Amino acid sequence: MERARRAEQLGYQRFWVAEHHAVPGIASGAPTVLMASVAAATDRIRVGSGGVMLPNHQPIVVAEQVGVLAALHPGRIDLGVGRSLGFTAPVRRALRSDDRDTFREDLDELRAYLDGTATVTARPRLDEPVPLFVLATGKGLAVAGDLGLPVVVGGPVLDDPAALADYRARAGTAAHVVVSVDVLVGDPELVLPEAWALAASRITGEFPPLEAPDPHRRLTDRQRTSVERALARTIVGDEATVSTRLDDLLTRTAADELLVTSSTWDRTALAESDARLAGLFH
Repeated sequence: MERARRAEQLGYQRFWVAEHHAVPGIASGAPTVLMASVAAATDRIRVGSGGVMLPNHQPIVVAEQVGVLAALHPGRIDLGVGRSLGFTAPVRRALRSDDRDTFREDLDELRAYLDGTATVTARPRLDEPVPLFVLATGKGLAVAGDLGLPVVVGGPVLDDPAALADYRARAGTAAHVVVSVDVLVGDPELVLPEAWALAASRITGEFPPLEAPDPHRRLTDRQRTSVERALARTIVGDEATVSTRLDDLLTRTAADELLVTSSTWDRTALAESDARLAGLFH
């Protein structure tokens, strides 16, 4: 709630929350519940999901939940959806996940509920549909392009101009690309704990809460490789360094929007990073 209020004061356009189940280090198991709290704690900033994972929910339930949010906070709710399953086999079992890929069908059904064309009318009915974004990889990009929906992309896709070009060709004038990247304006040491936590999760299946860097931490070769990869994907440093790397990223991807995630154990440093990053764009 504190970070959302600061983001609004700093002039950010949107504040999105994710969906991760049974993760000790991430307080975001129920995104629509968290969205409701964030929207109630703020006045103007758009609040959304990055995203709700459709394999875990019935499309009509998602439509009804965001419909209620949009009725309570008109013009302020976004809906980002993805296709990821639970991180570990026990979590996938708890979510009743299976191997069937019904994302395209679920997305069509969800959009029909949102725009009022489904055989069943999701309530409340809204004057304007909630904006729908697709968190996409290769296959998801093609689906979003065919449906003419905005996409949120990150990771390896950012280095694949052919995938983005194919999406834009499919979506035509409806194409809208939101680039997601880890950014932190400050001491590079601040991003180490998240890289370590990610490395640990690859071994244990559990992403732990972030802790201050431990100079005596011993890593296996596999963990060290994971940390190095995570650090390479993160844009971190002073304003000049971050600005140069963001300029390059936005030029390469021709992004319409930038979705920033920033994590560190130091709450004060995190707040300072949010402010310094906002300053770059102002």
